[in-house]
Parts: sequence; C-alpha cells; structure tokens
Amino acid sequence: MLVLPITIPLGTAILGLLSLRFHRLHRAISVFGSVALLLASIVLFRNVWREGILASTLGNWPAPFGITLVVDHLSALMVVITAITGLAVTVYSLGSISADRQRGGFYALLNVLLVGVNGSFVTGDLFNLYVWFEVMLIASFALLVLGGEKTQLRGGIQYVLINLVSSASLLTAIALTYGLTGSLNMADVAVRLADVEQTGLVTAIAMLFMVAFGIKAALFPLFFWLPVSYYTAPPAVGAVFAGLLTKVGVYALVRTFTLMFVHDVGYTHQILLVASGLTMLTGVLGAAIQYDIRKILGFHIISQIGYMIMGLALFTRLALVGTVFYIAHHIIVKANLFLLGGAIERTAGSFDLNKIGGLYRSRPGLAMLFLIPAFSLAGFPPLSGFWAKMIVIKASLDAGSYAIAAVALVVSALTIFSMTKIWALGFWKPHPGGDEAIAKPSVGLMIAPIAGLAILTVLIGLLPESLYQLADRAAGELLDPSAYVSAVMGRQP
Repeated sequence: MLVLPITIPLGTAILGLLSLRFHRLHRAISVFGSVALLLASIVLFRNVWREGILASTLGNWPAPFGITLVVDHLSALMVVITAITGLAVTVYSLGSISADRQRGGFYALLNVLLVGVNGSFVTGDLFNLYVWFEVMLIASFALLVLGGEKTQLRGGIQYVLINLVSSASLLTAIALTYGLTGSLNMADVAVRLADVEQTGLVTAIAMLFMVAFGIKAALFPLFFWLPVSYYTAPPAVGAVFAGLLTKVGVYALVRTFTLMFVHDVGYTHQILLVASGLTMLTGVLGAAIQYDIRKILGFHIISQIGYMIMGLALFTRLALVGTVFYIAHHIIVKANLFLLGGAIERTAGSFDLNKIGGLYRSRPGLAMLFLIPAFSLAGFPPLSGFWAKMIVIKASLDAGSYAIAAVALVVSALTIFSMTKIWALGFWKPHPGGDEAIAKPSVGLMIAPIAGLAILTVLIGLLPESLYQLADRAAGELLDPSAYVSAVMGRQP
C-alpha cells in the first residue's frame, strides 16, 4: 500500500505515453488511473487511521540503511487530497486542454508530477525527498511550457531558475546533515541531532532547509517567482500547481521543523512566525492591485501560505491542528478557484476583469459555484475556510501572539476585498461588449469537477469535526515524534 501512491501514477504515465496515438484510449487511461489512485489512497488512509503509522524499508534493508517509506496521518491526508486534486484536474482537462497539448503528453506529465508529489509525502529519507522534488520540477516545467507560447516560456524560465537555486540549497543542506550525523533517514537524523553538541551548526543547517523549502512554499521574501509564472499556465495546469506544489514545500517545512529541527524553537520558529506574517501581508496586498483573475489568485496562494506557516511557527498542538486543517482546506479551494478562472475565461473571453462582466445573469450556476470557494478563501462561515482561520487565530491568541492574530484578521478582510472585486467586475457589472459578447460554449466536463470540489468545501464546513479529529491526530504525532521514530527504526528515540 505504501508504494501504490507512486506506482499507480507512474504506471498511468507510461501507459499514457504508449497510447498517445489512440486519443480516446489515452484519455480513458488517464481518468482510470486517477480513479485508481484515489481508491488506493483512501485504502491507505483507512489503514493508517486503524493501525497507526505505517513504515517499510525497500529491499528488506534495515533502517536507516534502506530507502524508507513512511505514512503517518499527515502523509495519508496529503496523499488523499492529492488524489482528489489529480482526479478533478484530469476530468476538467478533458474539456479544457487542447488536442495538441494532449498529444504533447499532458496527461503523462500530469501523472509524473503526481509521482513526485506523492513521493515527497511518503518518503522517510532526505535524499529521496530531494529526488522527488526534482521529479516535480522536471514535470512541472514541462507542463508550464507545454504549448510553447511566449508568455509560457518566459514564465517557465523564471520558474526553473529559482527552483534550481532551491534545489542547490536543499542538496547543500542534505550534504551538511549527512556530514554531521552520518545518516539521511529522517527518523534517524532526528535521534542523532538531539545528541549533537554543535547547536550553532545545527541551526545553520536548519536555516538552509528553511531557505530551500521556503522557495518551494513561496514564503516571504522568496515568493517573487510564483506570480510571474503560475498565471502563464493553462487553468488546468495552474490548478494543480496552485493546489499541490507550494503545499509540498509547506509539508517539507512542517516535517523537518517538527521532527528534526526542534533544538532552538525560540529562534527558528520565531523567524518562521515573522515570515508568515509578512507572507500574508505581501500576498494579499499584491492581489489587491491586480485585475487579472489568474494574478489575483496567484498572489492569494502566497497570502494563504502565511496562515499555514503561522501554525507551524506557533508550535502548539492547536496551532499545528490549524496548519493541517488549513492545508487540506486550501488545496481544495485554491485548485477550484483556478478551475473556475478557466471556466470564466472560456465563457467571458478573457481573464482581465476590465474586459468581462455579466456572468451572473448569463451563467447563474457558474456564479454560485464561484461564491463557495471565494467565500471559503475569505473565511466566511460555515465554509471550510472559516474553521481553518478560526483555529489558527485561536491558537495565536492562546499563545499570546496578538500581533500575528491581528495580521491574520486584517489579511482575511483584504481577501474579502479581492474576492468581491472578482464578483463585482466579472459577474455583476454588464459585459463591456454587451450580452452578445458572452460566449455559450459547452463547459459540462469543466463544471463537474468544479461542482465536486465545491461540495467538498461545503461538507468540510458543515461537518468540520472529522477533519479536526484527523488534524488533531496528525498534530499529536508532529509534536511527539516518538511514534514516527519507533515505526521507522523499530525502537523508541
């Protein structure tokens, strides 16, 4: 079960490449693979929920010498959300991705990207985490430039250059960690770092990891690459990027700064707290001045990352519950908003809010579907975003961090402004070209995953207890990693 989140999308990618000449078969394989991944991830999640943390070392090598796969409650949740996002984007792309891009290997690249994402979530080894990050980088760059448009190439070059800097920082940090501890197994490293007397060197290594993962997560001040690259991709690609790629960076920060680098929480996590506040503010202010839907949503990826890192930085159980809850909520909502952006462009003819309008009257169903993730992103009750924000803000108040709580509330209010701007200009005001300028294309395949993700957002909002209980279990494992170490190493730390 531990290898299926990797092998299923890998097999789907291979079969997809072999069937490129057979268009219908190629598309059917992609959908079938996405469904299979979702089913396998649900079974894996059920096993973790019933049995606790699962770990396996490939080739029967004993830890820490073999390649370890390990899935705790956080990893299991991330794999399930990844599968949901992958299925939604696959179905959406059936009605939105051009035939040329499909023949160019879109579905195969999408599945290779999912291989890298899931590999990052289930690996228990630092070097293999780097490998999976590189798999994601290669696949995401290919998806970003697929089609060869000028804006795509420009955005793709900026994207890959800054991510190469991240990769170099990560590889350097891993090499220094190995030199200091003699191990790359994360559970083993956590045990050995606790005995290292050179705490200043450990902190320096931690800062290298923070830079590497901070770039991946688009954390302040390392976020500048995201708004200029994500908006150039087709909506289906932008949705999987917005939903998953930055969350892999957040996940890596959560994993390393709860498992390994907890020797100087007053220093490292305080830096994360300051960075989270600045990330929230700069992201939401950037969104406020934009009039392109994709750019608005891109800047809001940045602002919402701040809430997730805020929970990690506070480093209390309730705060980590908020981080886990927020990650799950945001992947669904943000991917859905990018999918909606594509449906809006297909119908109104542009992503520029100054050039569109009148969608409330011509497409009332699309308007209602937009309101659900938009209000959730802003934190309106009873949607999922309300509970996510309430938990992290409550945690900050309990910890006496009133300044970051105030920042979170201000950013939430400014998020309402941005979402209201999209509603007022895109849906409410008349179209500048008149009603006849609004197209009436078929968007059936595009609407189905949008509706599914919207329903999921509403269900989380109306029934938050289940996700909260899962997040609480995950937070308990993060705060006390002894069960993680025991599952991997077969002994208590």
